[in-house]
Amino acid sequence: MKYPMTKQGAEALEVELKHLKGTMRPQITQAIAEARELGDLKENAEYHAAREQQGMVEARIRDIEGRLANAQVIDVTTIPPTGKVIFGTTVEIVNVDTDESVTYQIVGDDEADIKIGKISVSSPIARALIGKEVGDVAVVKTPGGVVEYEILEVQHK
Repeated sequence: MKYPMTKQGAEALEVELKHLKGTMRPQITQAIAEARELGDLKENAEYHAAREQQGMVEARIRDIEGRLANAQVIDVTTIPPTGKVIFGTTVEIVNVDTDESVTYQIVGDDEADIKIGKISVSSPIARALIGKEVGDVAVVKTPGGVVEYEILEVQHK
């Protein structure tokens, strides 16, 4: 099964993967080699720390490679704007009751970070917004009750 991911999300993972393989892996290999030269490996803290770091880096490399292999990369900038909310769009919405406006980009699960305005496509708010267009009201069921948001703007950026 393929999972949606924005072009920016895929590029960020590729940059991280390149850093892990091109910089971190050789540094750790060097640290292990240097620690081995110090002698007895059973009581060699540097060796054990380097091996542990190697395990974490290799696990992250496998994780990123798996995510990229299963990603369906969507570049929203290549999709003609229709005014509808789709995966990858940036949406400005306003809370109908409080008049508070907020802007979110709808992204894949792995990319979601509410602190920078990126919400998961599988989140309740994104599910309520998908398919709607400017001027529509999306009804979101939250733990605190039902919240209505009017869609002010939909951007493909």
